[in-house]
Amino acid sequence: MLNLYPLNPERRALSFRESVSHKMYDYFKGTLASLKPDAAVIDCGGIGYKLTVSASTHAKLSPLLGREATLFAHLAVREDAMELYGFFDETERSLFIHLLSVSGVGPKAAVSVLSTLSADKLAFCVASGDAKAIASSPGVGLKTAQKIILELKDKLAKEFSSAEPLPDGLPAGEANDASDAVNALLVLGYSRAQALGALKGLDPALPLEIRIREALKKLY
Repeated sequence: MLNLYPLNPERRALSFRESVSHKMYDYFKGTLASLKPDAAVIDCGGIGYKLTVSASTHAKLSPLLGREATLFAHLAVREDAMELYGFFDETERSLFIHLLSVSGVGPKAAVSVLSTLSADKLAFCVASGDAKAIASSPGVGLKTAQKIILELKDKLAKEFSSAEPLPDGLPAGEANDASDAVNALLVLGYSRAQALGALKGLDPALPLEIRIREALKKLY
């Protein structure tokens, strides 16, 4: 028997929104025609696409006003509206999508977090469990920040880390810290070899956030 209604209306709408959000647009490449504090307009073949952007992306776009620019995109579809979000790189977009997967976090809150914390800062806030730093984002409370850490720490580690083990001989505590530091760098797009090389020689007694910051200085 053919089931003409395999999903209830609410679930069908959600399924449609999830499909459209992730598949309709990947990036926009064209002239950066306009730049406002929270939005950018990309002129692609005479059509202007307005994308909501974070403060971080806005800062990186500023020198490109009137020139060619590329924004990686995410389309958020609600029952009453569709809104494009733009990101300077794929890492920021990936973190935005991960933030949306956390219950209670919508596009506005996700942009707020990415405007308050750069991608690397957010990565090691999640890795180190720094809920207060995440909660400093406007509109994001401490409970939501704790939920972000709880729901994303393992997801980010699983997505960006490899099965290759850390060097043998590390004490249990140092091994855990080293793993968190490596995973934070992997989230930012560095290879495992780059991450391990940048962390090599750093004092394991340093706080996790400082070790990651020092490693990033080497990688830059």
